[in-house]
Amino acid sequence: MRYKEKIADMRGELRVMNRLIPQAATAFGDLSKAVKDSPALGVKEKEYVALGIAIAQRCEPCVNFHVEALMKAGASREELGDVLGMAIQMGGGPALMYAAHALACWDELSQPAA
Repeated sequence: MRYKEKIADMRGELRVMNRLIPQAATAFGDLSKAVKDSPALGVKEKEYVALGIAIAQRCEPCVNFHVEALMKAGASREELGDVLGMAIQMGGGPALMYAAHALACWDELSQPAA
């Protein structure tokens, strides 16, 4: 499965779950909005933190979503590389593997639609 498909499939699964537990889904959405709206750091920097945690926690759907969000926030591939290096340094071998997923996701999402 390709990264774009994985992202779309996960969004579909989340929509189904959100209908089952709307209060929890709304509360989580409100939390996400609140932390992104805080002015101390920009959205891009916050997404880099989130990506580092996603790699360390080995959450592939999280990695995919945060790579996509970073692209929308104007991140560069070189900046991504610095963050991946830091995540690897902090997370060791498992982080190395998920960092490779993050880079592959970036490269695929940056390609023009076929």
